[in-house]
Amino acid sequence: MIKQHGYLRKVCTLMGLLVASFYFVNATPPGKELNITACGAVGDSITINTKSIQQAIDKLYKAGGGTVVVSKGIYLTGALYLKQGVNLRIEADGVIKGSENVADYPAIDRRIEGHIEPHFCPALINAYGIKNLKITGAGTIQGGGQVFWDAFHIKRKADPKTKNLDVYRPQNLFLQDCEGATVSGLKLRCSGFWNFHLYRCKNVNIENLDIQTPRGAPSTDGIDLDGCNHINIKGCYISVDDDCIALKGGKGQFAANDSLNNLPTEYINVSNCTFNLGNGAITLGSEATVVRHITMNNCKLTGPAHNTILKIKVRTDTPQTYDDISISDIEMNGNFNIIGLAGWSQYKDNKGLPDPPHTVSNISIKNVTGTIAKFGDIKPPENTVLSNFSFSNIHVKPLSSSNPINIDGLKNFTVKDVTVE
Repeated sequence: MIKQHGYLRKVCTLMGLLVASFYFVNATPPGKELNITACGAVGDSITINTKSIQQAIDKLYKAGGGTVVVSKGIYLTGALYLKQGVNLRIEADGVIKGSENVADYPAIDRRIEGHIEPHFCPALINAYGIKNLKITGAGTIQGGGQVFWDAFHIKRKADPKTKNLDVYRPQNLFLQDCEGATVSGLKLRCSGFWNFHLYRCKNVNIENLDIQTPRGAPSTDGIDLDGCNHINIKGCYISVDDDCIALKGGKGQFAANDSLNNLPTEYINVSNCTFNLGNGAITLGSEATVVRHITMNNCKLTGPAHNTILKIKVRTDTPQTYDDISISDIEMNGNFNIIGLAGWSQYKDNKGLPDPPHTVSNISIKNVTGTIAKFGDIKPPENTVLSNFSFSNIHVKPLSSSNPINIDGLKNFTVKDVTVE
């Protein structure tokens, strides 16, 4: 019996060595780069590569981490999900192209427009709860844009009451509960809906992105920060047919009571960016509860398209606090406004209650030069308190002789060294 036990031990040891040898030969050690072509992806813009690319992500995750690499080619895919320790690099001639088939984006429960929407469309690339994620490269994330834009326009034409969420449209990139992420260098194109949506993220660097959608691409915001804090946006170019950078949160009469889902959007810095087409270079709202401690500096607005440096949407069915917004050193060259503030009642639902209160305070815009369409409009809705607005060292030339600023209900309004030639 003793000899038999010894024999069994030898057999088990040998089997263990074989298993270990197989693992080390086939596993991907931490830090390794894995090209998606090694998992069968084909960059012909025709083959659906969802399973192959997700396999590459999953393989690296199981091996302890690494970087998924997208090299030269156009890789058609549906929704993808990154995992902890797995980074994504898209090289200069590489394209992650979103499928035009809604079936390639299986529905999930997800945050959108200030609430959790059940069974809605995921983004093309998704990341949940990941620390220190890196999505980098000089390549392109390209959505299936035109098909989804057309679907929205057709439905809206048939029914003018059609809402954004009535049409299933994927975003290009969605990050939720991520900390310490870096997203840099990429081109984002043809998103079906918002280009880059971040929800409850913190300590994120967004650098040198080139985000573009053409006029007529509905609700294709550039970057949406939803309940996020300590976000740096630097060196980006954004030209979209909606808000360039939108600072968001929750919506509705009771949004401020939900401290888990509707966090403040705060400590956001935007610098050295260029804006072309858009509703606002920076837009507060429409859905938002608290937005504060925002800075924007050394940026340009350029081109023939219409845009506004700061657009403030006061949502009439949601209690809102906008505070400490500082904008400085802005160069304008085109058909732009400096500021716009007005009530926002799209999809309004007061739940049978009166409009809640809103406060907008400590808004500073200084060191602005260039050409403008007009200075702007400040027309708050009822139950809105405005205070401590400051405009200083602004020297601009209007494109026409009509260049008023319309101001209503503003307290402690300061103007210093402002000329409109």
